[in-house]
Amino acid sequence: MADEGIPTGTTPLRKMHPALKFALEMGPLVVFFVANGRAGIYVATGAFMVATFAALLVMWIIARKIAVMPLVSAAVVLVFGTLTLWLQDDHFIKMKPTIVNALFGGLLLGGLALRKPLLPYVLGDVFTLTDEGWHKLTIRWGVFFLVMAVLNEVVWRSVSTDSWVAFKTFGYLPLTLVFAMAQVPLMTRHAVEPDTPAGK
Repeated sequence: MADEGIPTGTTPLRKMHPALKFALEMGPLVVFFVANGRAGIYVATGAFMVATFAALLVMWIIARKIAVMPLVSAAVVLVFGTLTLWLQDDHFIKMKPTIVNALFGGLLLGGLALRKPLLPYVLGDVFTLTDEGWHKLTIRWGVFFLVMAVLNEVVWRSVSTDSWVAFKTFGYLPLTLVFAMAQVPLMTRHAVEPDTPAGK
């Protein structure tokens, strides 16, 4: 008999090692950086699109699921990357991080305002926090995404294309990781004990 909640004939979900997850997130950015240095922004954009969807495929093969955020980001890459190549205008690919971050920040803070926090749906299978913990963490991540959207706009409008590509590759992800690590004390304070109902 199949386990409850796992339909017969399906493959159980598997957890991905954090190092592999990081490599799959960083990989397309490195491809983007290298391709831009060798062949320019348009070739780099095409390579970035291919690498992004290849990373999603590997995630699916390994974990049998794809997280919401990489999926949304890949969809925006597809749209803005296609516009960049079709119109031969690199403004579109440069605006992609702005759109993605503004979208995530707006959804998180908007959901909180409507009393429908979305972060538990994204991280709830990894962390179990009190309602207060989810509320505070949602505000922090929402504000962070909006700040990153503004930062991307400032950078791409102020520096050369090569400098923006370097920032996107070696600045954006490290900043995100540093911010995520800075949230550990908050998550520790508001972690729900195994025998404690969530939200208490």
